[in-house]
Amino acid sequence: MDDAAARIAAAIGEPARARMLYCLLDNRARTGTELAVVAEVSPSTASVHLSRLKAEHLVRVAAQGKHRYYSLAGAEVADVLEKLNVLAGRPRRQFEPNTPEHLRAARTCYDHIAGTLGVAIHDRFLEQGWLATNSYHLTPAGLQALAWLPIDTSSRRRFAYACLDWSERRWHLGGALGAAILAQALRRRWVTQDLDSRVLRLTSVGRREMAAHQLLAPAAVSLHSIPTPLSLRPSIPSTARHRSL
Repeated sequence: MDDAAARIAAAIGEPARARMLYCLLDNRARTGTELAVVAEVSPSTASVHLSRLKAEHLVRVAAQGKHRYYSLAGAEVADVLEKLNVLAGRPRRQFEPNTPEHLRAARTCYDHIAGTLGVAIHDRFLEQGWLATNSYHLTPAGLQALAWLPIDTSSRRRFAYACLDWSERRWHLGGALGAAILAQALRRRWVTQDLDSRVLRLTSVGRREMAAHQLLAPAAVSLHSIPTPLSLRPSIPSTARHRSL
């Protein structure tokens, strides 16, 4: 046990690896290239460091197309880092995305909702206990709550999965379930879509109706625009099956 603890402490204690871990403390996934910049090392050196962190179960990785996204392995790792931060007396830096605000707020990702709105919906489903986090199947509570929603289950596509959002670096809802939500949101004029882009705009009717259907939390509905990252911070799910952005 002492050897295992010493091994983990050594993995955290190396300065470049520590910078990587503290960068991931905001619960957002990042590529090896991004973490190399944060750690101030070359991409090849970053790869070695990330392999060490993965071997010690401090980070996990999700493959998304040609990219590999790294995040903290769980809440226990974040808790240890936070406590070390307290001992060190240093504040945590906030994630600062550079995506244009209108695109970051709400947009389509193929046939489902992405951006801050998509992440908020995903988080709401988990908060309400509508999705089983290990399989992303609807729970009995989810089946009852979403009885009003027509979902196409005739195709061979997955019913639902966590899709990594490239602007929020958190998860939004993909699959047949995500497609059904977007289809209904457009049909009922909960959102409108720009003709020449992927941008979605949440309407006043949408804000009210999505709250009535428990798709958005009250805190999200009270805002004049799509919630900002500081108002809603969904956590990365534990499911191992993810898709492209």
